[in-house]
Amino acid sequence: MPIKNIVFMGTPEFAVPCLDILNQHYNVTAVYTQPDRPKGRGQKLAMSPVKEYALKHNLPVYQPEKIKTPECVAELRELKPDLIIVVAFGQILSKEILDIPPLGCVNVHGSLLPRWRGAAPIHWSIISGDKQTGITTMYMDVGLDTGDMILKATTEITPDMTTAQLHDKLMVQGADLLLQTVQLIEENKAPREKQDDNLSCYAKMLNNDNCRIDWTKSAQDIHNLVRGLNSWPVAYTTLNNKKFKIWQTRVTTGTGNPGQIIKLTKQSIIVATGEGAIELLEIQPPNKAKMPASSYINGHKQELENNVSFI
Repeated sequence: MPIKNIVFMGTPEFAVPCLDILNQHYNVTAVYTQPDRPKGRGQKLAMSPVKEYALKHNLPVYQPEKIKTPECVAELRELKPDLIIVVAFGQILSKEILDIPPLGCVNVHGSLLPRWRGAAPIHWSIISGDKQTGITTMYMDVGLDTGDMILKATTEITPDMTTAQLHDKLMVQGADLLLQTVQLIEENKAPREKQDDNLSCYAKMLNNDNCRIDWTKSAQDIHNLVRGLNSWPVAYTTLNNKKFKIWQTRVTTGTGNPGQIIKLTKQSIIVATGEGAIELLEIQPPNKAKMPASSYINGHKQELENNVSFI
């Protein structure tokens, strides 16, 4: 069935390459994205990256606060999409909406399903020490990332890769896989593979609790947490009741009580963990910009040498 009309739903930067590649090859008749939100210190309303792209390319933009309302459902029916593409939209679609396009609703998901379902699959793949991840395209159903899989593309996670780096790699990979998926759907050749629920993990939302470093964990686990939270929301710890964000680390050797500063070098602060030790290479003290640990050591060497511990 020729695809004449695609409705796209997405919000962050991750979704923009997918919208771009669709706009180059197909007729995107409407773009749905989250409402403008306050951003930055001034809390001025800011458009989503998807909205910025859509306006630049003269694509109609819809920004419902809640897409499940009868008004939104009626609006989508009037658009008569052959296919709805969803990439990090930020709202859950009702069965009413899922049933509208004759070719279904397709999601581009940032993991190798069913491994990581949920809100933060890229972060949790790194935090958990996975050696590989990728992109999955799938037909959407009423569950959370539980629909039948269509295509997958794999990428390796290198030992020091951050979420920011992996995000940018998957963002491009996702667009390429989406184009292949839509072409197969148009040709009525798209495969369908059911997910094995027993193999799934839930990539829960990140919050203040799961971003705090637990020094009783191994150095490798802490290193994974730090790179998994870089560049957002960033792992943190406290020293002398002051909050420090930790941007970059390296696993090393050493012993001591978990959280104890056991050595200072010219480049790093070495901290004992529950198993091994870890070098803090880039940190962000309270109310300061992130900096090399060496810069902080230069101004606070006496404080750091005074048998203190991160908690």
